[in-house]
Amino acid sequence: MEKFTRLTAKACPLMQPNINTDQILPARYLKWPRARGLGQVLFQDLRYDASGKPRADFPLNQPRWQGAKILLADRNFGGGSSREAAVYAVYDADFRCLIAPSFGDIFAQNAVKNGLLTAVVNEADVAALAEAVAAEPERPVEVDLEQQTIACGNLHFDFTIDPVSRNQLLNGWDDIDLTESYRDKISAFRTEDRDRRPWAAPASASAS
Repeated sequence: MEKFTRLTAKACPLMQPNINTDQILPARYLKWPRARGLGQVLFQDLRYDASGKPRADFPLNQPRWQGAKILLADRNFGGGSSREAAVYAVYDADFRCLIAPSFGDIFAQNAVKNGLLTAVVNEADVAALAEAVAAEPERPVEVDLEQQTIACGNLHFDFTIDPVSRNQLLNGWDDIDLTESYRDKISAFRTEDRDRRPWAAPASASAS
C-alpha cells in the first residue's frame, strides 16, 4: 500500500449529509471486477439522471473540479452497508483524502486498508473550507498527516484520525504489515509464555 504523509491538491466540495455506500457505489456495480474501473461509476445515480444525462449541478460533473484528489463532505459520509467496493470506487477515481465531520465506521476502516485518508474535522471547519474552494477552485488544500493539519490560504485547522489508522497510512501498512510490526513483541511473549506455562505448549511430533 502506498504511504500517505502529505498531500497538496485541488479539493472538491460535496456538501450533502448522510451520503451512504449505495450512493457512493450502487449495488448493481458490485458484480464488476475492480479492474473494469469502479471509479467511472462513482456516485453514478447522483451524477446522472434516469436517462444517463450528467446532472449539471453535481460537483464532479463540473470542469472546475476536474483533477481533484481531495473530497470535502458533510457528516456521516459512507454510512450504510459495509461494501468495501465503495472505497475502491473513491480511490480509483483518484481521490486520496476525504474530509468530513464524521464517517461511517466500517467505511473509515475499509478506507485506511486501501490507503485512503479519512480526516475528521468539525462542521464549521469543513464548511469554511468548502466555501473557500468554491470561491477559488484552483486554490490547493494541503493535508499533513504527520502534523494532522489542513491548510488552505489563511485557513488552518487540525483534524483527527484513529492513531492506529494514522500509523498504517504513514507507513503504507495493510493489516498483515501492522501485525508484522509487532514481530519482536510476539516472539518475546511466546518465549515468556513457554517458560511460564510449559504445560500449555503443544507436544512435538517426536514425542509421540
